[in-house]
Amino acid sequence: MNVRIAAVEVFPVVYATRGWFKFLEGPKGRRGGRPSVVIKITADNGAVGWGQSIPLHRWSYETLETVQTTLERYLAPELVGLDPFDLEAIHAAMNRIIAPSFSTGQPICKAGVDLALFDLVGRLTGRGAAAQWGLPMRPRLTLSWTINVRSLAEAEQVLAEGWKLGYRHFNVKVAPDPSFDLDLCRLVKRLVPEGFLWADANGGYDEETALAVAPRLADVGVAVLEQPLPAARLTGYRRLRQQRALPILMDEGIVSSVELEEFIRLELLDGVAMKVARCGGLTEARKQIRLLENAGLMWLGSGLTDPDLSLAACLHLYAAHGLDRPAALNGPQFLRGSILKEPIRIENGEALVPHGPGLGVEVDPHRLQPSLE
Repeated sequence: MNVRIAAVEVFPVVYATRGWFKFLEGPKGRRGGRPSVVIKITADNGAVGWGQSIPLHRWSYETLETVQTTLERYLAPELVGLDPFDLEAIHAAMNRIIAPSFSTGQPICKAGVDLALFDLVGRLTGRGAAAQWGLPMRPRLTLSWTINVRSLAEAEQVLAEGWKLGYRHFNVKVAPDPSFDLDLCRLVKRLVPEGFLWADANGGYDEETALAVAPRLADVGVAVLEQPLPAARLTGYRRLRQQRALPILMDEGIVSSVELEEFIRLELLDGVAMKVARCGGLTEARKQIRLLENAGLMWLGSGLTDPDLSLAACLHLYAAHGLDRPAALNGPQFLRGSILKEPIRIENGEALVPHGPGLGVEVDPHRLQPSLE
């Protein structure tokens, strides 16, 4: 199909939030909303694809402002005139104009472009995600409910809210206080003994604390420990993996398949908590899943409190690649508002995977407001 990218447009959108989640706080702890930048790529035949970048300033160095200016001033001029089907050339062009540091430069920003191209190609060919990848697609994906709290009483309340909505599996934010973390996980396991309990430290422990707490978390029923140390503490990850108390998953430290391949060789991890936004989009995420599966390692489905288009991409990826554990996709839990004509449906703790060409969802241009309430 002889088409070229004719235009790239960007729309900053901030979603209103509900509840308390540490990564959604603004400066000085102010309520900040969930920032995103919606990307519209138009081909020279008039076809349109939509994507979404989802920066989270308390999780990475990317912000709404850096994503918007990078897209408008650097990536868009490079993309115009390129073949939307040639993803290798497009990613090479993006990586030339925005260079890497240790790994891919501004991967969250670039992820939105990758999603928009995936959507555009699907609409040009009339194919959804399953058909584009040649994989079967499950219609539903089981989700996990996030417990990020400051007291045990608050934990009971948050858990009860998720239970009422049909959630039966829970991911818990832990660190830096191992005593509180053990009490919290013990409480969750007592209230939901059959649920999959996943602890995520977001790099909040030091090495000695992580080594001490991992066996005790296992004793209270935690199934996996995600990102126990800061991303650069590689010798600590090796010691934790050798300890074998719990499967050790990496998250913040994995951006591209280059470092993932190296970390697998160095035996630093038992698996990865996948995030489409973190690694630059669906193209790179699929490479990482193949690497992990070929190495016999685990991957879990996770996210960055994904709204709308980014959430749709995660659901397609995890459902098509046979994720067999609950996905920690908490956008529906913490966000309000939608830019879609028909928002993604959550029923009894399960997400209905969109169907249709591209990402399978339809953007309502009238909803592209700077602030969604």
